[in-house]
Amino acid sequence: MTEDDWGHIRETLEETVGKNNYLTWIEPLDYLGSGDGVAQFQVKTTFMGDWVSRNFGDEIKRECFKAGHHVDRLDFVVESSKRATKTPATPKTQATAPAKKPMKAGPELPGAPLDKRFTFDRFVVGKPNELAHAASRRVAEGGPVTFNPLFLYGGVGLGKTHLMHAIAWELQERSPGLRVVYLSAEQFMYRFIQALRDKQMMDFKELFRSVDVLMVDDVQFIAGKDSTQDEFFHTFNALVDQGKQVIISADRAPGEIDGLEDRIKSRLQWGLVVDLHPTDYELRLGILQQKVENYRAQYQELQISDGVLEFLAHRISNNVRVLEGALTRLFAFASLVGREITLDMAQESLADILRQSDRKVTMDQIMRKTCDYYNVRMSDLLSPKRSRNIARPRQMAMWLSKTLTQRSYPEIGKRFGNRDHTTVIHAVRKIDELKAQDSQIAEDAELLRRMLEA
Repeated sequence: MTEDDWGHIRETLEETVGKNNYLTWIEPLDYLGSGDGVAQFQVKTTFMGDWVSRNFGDEIKRECFKAGHHVDRLDFVVESSKRATKTPATPKTQATAPAKKPMKAGPELPGAPLDKRFTFDRFVVGKPNELAHAASRRVAEGGPVTFNPLFLYGGVGLGKTHLMHAIAWELQERSPGLRVVYLSAEQFMYRFIQALRDKQMMDFKELFRSVDVLMVDDVQFIAGKDSTQDEFFHTFNALVDQGKQVIISADRAPGEIDGLEDRIKSRLQWGLVVDLHPTDYELRLGILQQKVENYRAQYQELQISDGVLEFLAHRISNNVRVLEGALTRLFAFASLVGREITLDMAQESLADILRQSDRKVTMDQIMRKTCDYYNVRMSDLLSPKRSRNIARPRQMAMWLSKTLTQRSYPEIGKRFGNRDHTTVIHAVRKIDELKAQDSQIAEDAELLRRMLEA
């Protein structure tokens, strides 16, 4: 494989991995030669070689094969290393290859791939997510930082990751030279541990503190991991002090993340904290309608009966990913059997999903709904406070958790501020007693149950 061959393969990779990943990871690869099924590249750091191998290695080998070149393995040589010790056996093109151009200066940015489906154009806006959408749009416009960080939180499948990706795509489109890094908190921790192991902490600090926009998904993952939290804290401060935008997501508000250091909770609440509420019927229906439109090109001949989308929007209410997955399954099944998508087909082919949705009420939903109903803060519900205006809603939420979910007493106690299971048992018994004695408590319990099961 000649260097010209690699140039053509590289152009193809730009289409398959996306422009941002291409500029960050593929373009800086300096092709050295190939032989005996091994293609060798020079990289600036060990980290870059490991990242390319792990995330794009299969794609590179696949494109080489498509171009007619047999490559079984990729070999990465750090720029400062001696090539003689790493060169593949008798590479056929290396002797005649033209002189290599120097690599671009500056650190390689360790971002995670972005999903092309997750753009603002494909995000359906409704009352439960309109504030989060508006805030994300504002940040994606770039320019002076108005609130830092932007903190998005909510349950699974409500659109946090979609908005994070959409912001990144928009920023890159508006300012192609902007250094935008998106990754999960788990990936941040992995890179931190790797840097410690390889004694490359200065490189790690330079990488993450040289970006223009840092986006960290699922920050609750670093809770309880002291060393990672410490580095995240200093990285966060360094970027904010430089006026760089930081965008964070989690499954709950900063103050509700157990095991997260108080100083980090405080910093995360500096900017704008936005909750993505559970979807309502209208929003779920809108999401399904948009997804049907997206499917039209692929399934042009398929028909969907009236009432099917309305049925799905009503029955699958907890998780948008499950809702979209159900529709995908319906279209795939109807395509295979060559039938119209009817209500009977939906009930038959989605029986397992519908059963799960019927019985699944989450503890997060119970806690949030209880807080809204009694007008108390989530942080108070989880706190040691024992005043009646806090203790009674807490007992009600525990009772609902035991009544409407399959969670055990110890699991419920842990979720409610690491309380002992005997506290939960007492709360459940207390509400049962009060329901028989106090009509207001009985009415509250029934109303909350109906609201959660609606």
